[in-house]
Amino acid sequence: MKLIHQITSLAITLFFLTAQPVHAEPMKVMQNDKIPNMIEDLNPFDPNIEEVLRHYDEIYEEETGQPSHLPDESFINDIIGFASCYRSECAVWAQVVKSSQRLYLYVHGRLADSWPVSTGKAGYTTPNFDRHPNGRIYDRYTSTKYPEGDYNGLGNMPYAVFIAGGFALHGTPRGNWPNLGRPASHGCIRMHPDNAYRFNRLVRSNGIQNVWITVQ
Repeated sequence: MKLIHQITSLAITLFFLTAQPVHAEPMKVMQNDKIPNMIEDLNPFDPNIEEVLRHYDEIYEEETGQPSHLPDESFINDIIGFASCYRSECAVWAQVVKSSQRLYLYVHGRLADSWPVSTGKAGYTTPNFDRHPNGRIYDRYTSTKYPEGDYNGLGNMPYAVFIAGGFALHGTPRGNWPNLGRPASHGCIRMHPDNAYRFNRLVRSNGIQNVWITVQ
């Protein structure tokens, strides 16, 4: 009986020892999955948001050697008398519909794609917009001054295209992906980083005067 008891105790001990890593790893993943990025930490309703963004611009330009803004060619249009494009007249039109929590992407007037987004949750409702982006644009990179913001190489300024002030369309970490399709942000427009990359590159390649963003 004593031998059976010892064998049983050993078996139970071995079971818990071998089972422990199985439970430990998902916990680690879940914790890392909640790590925010710099854009997620922004409060676009902050009355001092422009000062905060200028600080981010300095960090971005210092660490990447790239400009934080695309050139604004609107003055050229004013000089030569061309009117700015509007919505589907533009090369790229991103239509964000808050009621359906989807972004509809039009390229040269045709619907090219659609995907789920997350606009502001209750108390942080994303304002309506109908305009060109303001030119501030960040790429995928990880700031050395905010290294805790990176997740799976996403970086802490992931493919952000700013509409006005602190309101931007941007990629979001994996932990927020299950919320895409319903309001969940603090005012910005979250999307899967693959989709954020695609839109970011369309803005870069076409220029802000050929891109229109509608949030309604």
